[in-house]
Amino acid sequence: MDLYAVFGHPVGHSLSPRIHQIFAEETAQQMEYERREPPEDGFAKAIDAFQQAGGHGANVTVPFKEQAWSLCDQRSERAERAGAVNTLVCSDDLYGDNTDGEGLINDFRNNLGVGLAGKRVLIIGAGGAARGVIAPLIAEQPASLTVANRSVDKAKSLAAAFSDIGDIASVGLESLTGERFEVVINATSSGLSGEVPPLPASIVADGATAYDMLYGAEPTPFLRWATANGAFRTRDGLGMLIEQAAASFELWRRIRPNTEPVIEALRHDMRP
Repeated sequence: MDLYAVFGHPVGHSLSPRIHQIFAEETAQQMEYERREPPEDGFAKAIDAFQQAGGHGANVTVPFKEQAWSLCDQRSERAERAGAVNTLVCSDDLYGDNTDGEGLINDFRNNLGVGLAGKRVLIIGAGGAARGVIAPLIAEQPASLTVANRSVDKAKSLAAAFSDIGDIASVGLESLTGERFEVVINATSSGLSGEVPPLPASIVADGATAYDMLYGAEPTPFLRWATANGAFRTRDGLGMLIEQAAASFELWRRIRPNTEPVIEALRHDMRP
């Protein structure tokens, strides 16, 4: 059995073993996938031990994505852009990739049926989750891309980091009043504490799609807010999670799994 794992702290909640189990069964791959939870200061040692034990590849989640980036001998261009790695390929050298942006775009394109070309797109938040998806979003050629954050300086810094590949507007949340967007993406973790960023209702344009990178059995606070303020469709981040996992799986096994049955299975698992 080829060995794979997800590294995080905490990691007990991770759905990755379930996702990759279904992928492996679907594609007839002989592989084992584990959860591993090193201490926050023990990630490098844990990865070395994993490689020594014959580990073939790993997913990396909070809080280790930046550490994974620094450990890699080689990185994909999108990992370089993101400054973070969520997928490791173990061979003689340690190769790092970031499949988060691909996961987001594929969820929009394949599961929602929503194209981003020509759309006014807003990203709420300027942390690592936003940084990982900026370049793929720009590649979709939206009419405009705006990053809004409580700290406008952080939004400006993020926009500046990608200024060579596209024009990105950067504003504070208070500056969104009167603006309207056809796609609104929440890349903050505010929903974990049951909160919604202080957003004006005006940002939700007619026919808008609201997307939250968080996911759960019930609609997130942001998606409830978006529905109340006229969003035409809403979507949580479960599809993004599964799509980015499919991209990781393809890097490791050279075969692309079908994600639709996995999304259905996990939605079923999450029902109360």
